[in-house]
Order: sequence, then C-alpha cells, then structure tokens
Amino acid sequence: MFIFTFLGFLVGTLVGLTGIGGGALMTPALIFLGVEPVIAIGTDLLYATVTRIFGVFFHHKNNGLRFDLASRLFLGSLPAILLGNFLLREIERTVLNEYLTILLGSVLLITSTLSLIKGEIRVPIRPRRDYLYLLGFIVGLTVQFTSVGAGVIVSFALMNLARVNPKEVVGVTIVYGLALSSFSFLNYALLGRVNYSLASALILGTLPGVYLGTRINLLVEREKLKKIINLIILVVGFLILAQRVL
Repeated sequence: MFIFTFLGFLVGTLVGLTGIGGGALMTPALIFLGVEPVIAIGTDLLYATVTRIFGVFFHHKNNGLRFDLASRLFLGSLPAILLGNFLLREIERTVLNEYLTILLGSVLLITSTLSLIKGEIRVPIRPRRDYLYLLGFIVGLTVQFTSVGAGVIVSFALMNLARVNPKEVVGVTIVYGLALSSFSFLNYALLGRVNYSLASALILGTLPGVYLGTRINLLVEREKLKKIINLIILVVGFLILAQRVL
C-alpha cells in the first residue's frame, strides 16, 4: 500500500501547488497500477470527496462561496446522478470497464485542451445563468463515469457561458465538486465498487501533500506548472485512447 500512499502524496502536492490535476491524474494512475477501472473511479470519488471537504473549509474561511450558483449546477446534476445509478446497475461490469477507459481518455483530452486555452472564448449565444442546469447535467453524467471533469469543464463554462467573475469561479467549483463527488461516490458504494483500504492509503498521503504543495506554491511560478500538468494530462488521455484502439 506504500505506493498508493506515495501516489496520494504526489497528486496532493500537485493539487496544492496548482489547483488542478486531482481526478485527471489519480484515476488513470490507479488504472495503470492495475486497479479495475470501475473500482478506480469509485475509489477516486471517495478520495476527491474527502479532499474537497478541506477545500471548502479553507476557501469559505478566506474568500466566501457562491452557494446560489453551485446549487443550480447541483440541481442540474441530480437527474444525471439518478441516470448514472441506473446505468451502473444495468450495464455489465465487463462492458463498463471496456468503455469507461475510452470515455476517461476522451474527457482527459477535452479538459486538458480547455485548460490550455488562454483567455475567453466568445460563444455565439447569449450568456445566461439558466445554462447552469444543463451544464450540471452534462458534467454530472461525465463525473459519474470518469470521476473527472467537474473542475475544468465547469470553470471554463462559468466564465464563458455564464460570465461569472473569475474570482468566484474557484469557490463555486469546489462546493459543486464536493456535492457531486459525494453523491456520485454513494452510487459506487451502494454497488460495492469502492476499495476503502486503497482510498485510506491515498487520503493518508494526500493531506501532507496538499499542505506541502500550498507552501511550495509561494516559491514557484504556478502558471508554468499548470501548463506542464495539463500537457501531461493531454498525453495520458492520448495514451489511454491509443491503448484501447491499438
């Protein structure tokens, strides 16, 4: 289990350092280390939930949170969570494992590309906060089957589709991400698709990792590190898809 504790420490450090990369690095890393894809996703959802609890606490203490926006996103996600629960029960486990990795690779490519795009994109529709319900549904369904996407996709959409103040975006994604990951985790827990001892090892390493990352953050140029991590995620997504296609 030492290797998983070290993995939790490594990913936690990167998250504390840059604010990105948690699920996008953890789930594929677990799969590469031999964890069954459906178990890797369920375990990562528990890991993400615990990590975000601390994130909500510290962010609320320092900056305040926009619960109104987060609640709209989560209300949109509720039908996606119910649909995900149904599909997880009805689709055979072997089929899930086959297609979950393909979906994961695709989401990694999309999220890393969005993160690498600089500035705002002018979309040909009028920005409205009502779009948050639809966004919540799409992201909710994506997270159900990959454990990835809540942070990057929501952040990108909030700034470009809802014109939310960038300073408020981080808090919204943390609160929404916590609600979404906790309810998504319950779906996997009820089906017995979570490795609790593995999650404990990851969390044990993550807590000191996040603390170390936040301290190092004061000494290095964060934006360059973000770009490097997003490039790594892009490559990981490509390798996952190539492994399935070839």
